[in-house]
Amino acid sequence: MHDSGKLNLLSFTGKMKILHFSWIAFFITFFVWFNHAPLLGSIAESLGLTKSEVKTLLILNVALTIPARIIIGMLTDKFGPRITYAALLFLASIPCFMFALSDSFMQAAISRFLLGFIGAGFVIGIRMVSEWFPANELGTAEGIYGGWGNFGSAAGAMTLPTLALLFGGEDGWRYAVALTGAFSLIFSFIWYKNVSDTPKGSTYFKPKKIGGLEVTSKSDFVFLLIMKIPMYAALSLLTWKLSPAGVSMLSDSVALGIYLSLGLIFIYDCYSAYNVNREIFEKPVPEVHQYKFKQVAVLNVLYFATFGSELAVVSMLPLFFADVFELDMVYAGLLASAYAFMNLMSRPGGGWISDRFGRKKTLLILTAGLAVGYATMSMIDSSWPLFLAVGAAMACSFFVQAGEGAVFAVVPLIKRRLTGQIAGMTGAYGNVGAVFYLTVLSMVSYEIFFSVIACTAVLGFIALLFLEEPKGHMAEVKEDGTVELIEVS
Repeated sequence: MHDSGKLNLLSFTGKMKILHFSWIAFFITFFVWFNHAPLLGSIAESLGLTKSEVKTLLILNVALTIPARIIIGMLTDKFGPRITYAALLFLASIPCFMFALSDSFMQAAISRFLLGFIGAGFVIGIRMVSEWFPANELGTAEGIYGGWGNFGSAAGAMTLPTLALLFGGEDGWRYAVALTGAFSLIFSFIWYKNVSDTPKGSTYFKPKKIGGLEVTSKSDFVFLLIMKIPMYAALSLLTWKLSPAGVSMLSDSVALGIYLSLGLIFIYDCYSAYNVNREIFEKPVPEVHQYKFKQVAVLNVLYFATFGSELAVVSMLPLFFADVFELDMVYAGLLASAYAFMNLMSRPGGGWISDRFGRKKTLLILTAGLAVGYATMSMIDSSWPLFLAVGAAMACSFFVQAGEGAVFAVVPLIKRRLTGQIAGMTGAYGNVGAVFYLTVLSMVSYEIFFSVIACTAVLGFIALLFLEEPKGHMAEVKEDGTVELIEVS
């Protein structure tokens, strides 16, 4: 069913072709998602934005990604990665072009908010890669997918300012942004023409119902509802940040309307989850089909601390270096890009270590390293030699990104037909973490900010003690009613 042999990165056939197409699709989503970051100076000047309006754009950029990852996870499980990724790349090019053409803060804000949807692309490839790679290579393959794709934001930071200069004039940034949208649009067709959801002869297992994550016991259902709360809390926090209590982009009445809507959506979400899981209240699920939701919950907490802190730190690190060491922003930005640059090796490295030495052990070591790394960063001040501060940031980023790779080495091994939804929920928790950490940063010093991340990593380490190493097989039912066992260790 799977081509045998080791991962040959120079091969463009079979499963390796799928891996290359998947990371390129993900790379483009991040290239588009963060296309504004390196051009903020020109954009602010061109549209006459205030500092608080610029910060608002940064918050809006990650807002929609939380629900988007849940929705895209469901659509991926239902319709397959081929159609879902093609549709996402195609549709996301529209708000990208809107942003390039905007001539007021409101237009820029709305298009930036809509562009948050492209940040959900990551989830689709997690399911695609898990269909093509056996368990003993899955951590490495998912790590390459995540690490190389994630590099899209760093690639944007390196190339887009130059492109804007090449186009020249005060509209240079518009052409650079529009070009990223064109890449997304064109690649949606290339992707659709070149990939298939599974290897020939394999079954693409779909959830029995769409509308919520299936769980396999009553206690897990309660646990699922509890784990939904932080996602709504993060969206409420964003609303508060945009209300008159924060940057005053929304009036009090609009903010109140959003709070009420979030409350109603949460109630509907819980009802929808009950509808999907109604059967577990009538009869127990056969043991062969059970999985433990606590596995998902632990991975959510770990991704909150790893990817959540990465998103937050990537957006504040240039400013941190500039403030602490009195550097000019261009130089500080270059030094800070070393943090994101580590993704190319760290994330695949985390997946590879996980494949070789066990999922749980790897996660425990990396989470401990994460806590120590951020505790060290909380001690950086102007008395430190600059090279040591940059070294500490890079060492910390290794544990952060290797940890992300190790988390997604476990996600596809929990329940195959729910992989998109599980990846969606875990991915959304990364964004919840980013919203939480960025809100903390807006209220406290750098030192406390890094200490808070270190504390959440310690909580993640404690939660990890409850994770069970995936072993043996997971069972899925084929359309003809026969059971297929899929190896997970």
